Amino acid sequence: MKTISPSEISIMECQLLMQSLVIPRPIALASTIDKDGKINLSPFSFFNMFSANPPILIFSPARRARDGSVKHTLENAYEVPEVVINIVNFNMVEQTSLSSVEYDKGTNEFIKSGLTALPSQKIKPPRVAESPASFECKINQIIPLGDKAGAGNLIICEVLLIHFNESILDESGKKADPYLLEAVARLGGDYYAKINDKAIFELPKPNQKKGIGIDQIPEKIRNSKILSGNNLGRLGNVEKIPDENEIKDFKSNSLIWQSFNKISHHDQESVHTFCKKLIEKGKVMEAWIILLNE
Repeated sequence: MKTISPSEISIMECQLLMQSLVIPRPIALASTIDKDGKINLSPFSFFNMFSANPPILIFSPARRARDGSVKHTLENAYEVPEVVINIVNFNMVEQTSLSSVEYDKGTNEFIKSGLTALPSQKIKPPRVAESPASFECKINQIIPLGDKAGAGNLIICEVLLIHFNESILDESGKKADPYLLEAVARLGGDYYAKINDKAIFELPKPNQKKGIGIDQIPEKIRNSKILSGNNLGRLGNVEKIPDENEIKDFKSNSLIWQSFNKISHHDQESVHTFCKKLIEKGKVMEAWIILLNE
């Protein structure tokens, strides 16, 4: 494994390396306004959600790596501490990219990108009509992380209003469906990621229930040459190992047990390969029982 100290490479090299490794990053398409009422629109991938109470979003317009100059968004944030953070999906990614061009100060990127400005309800900067969701925010604080080229500036935004297209909601109507949202994430260089059905997978989170942990998995399973770290993580996410009654019931009624018994060789490699497929299909308890009967 190669090791590099940031002090050993140029600012641009450090930025490019970090941006290519810390991925994917959501995109904040930020609309701001200056003291003279001139609108600016620009995307930032140094962005995320940091609190729900109060509802806080943070993005960071960094000083330009080549010369340390400050971006218009940051200047506007100081002059008028308000911003609309618009979420970017695949349908608007090209226009969003166009809005990142370093136009002269005072240029309206809504016009340049062809995106539509909608009046906000509580703040001065407009929101983007094409965005599937927009957050009207007041800026609570700006924290400079340095005064040299490449230094970030954390803009801490408190959400006042959330606008969203109802067509992106799931059946509960309370949250966005990632399949419908089709959000876009920033990677390194010119690369982006589209969050679609090929990129989405489900992983049960151990929120209320305590998983037993990988350390509680029997050693002969834990040291498997077939099961991956992800497979072991899923096995360790169960609350308890199957008991004798569960094992007995499984052997009596399960078609999976019947399929397993059709395997000609019940050596460890064959058993673990069979169980690996079960785990990856979400049939974790079934895999557990077969592994315990190895």
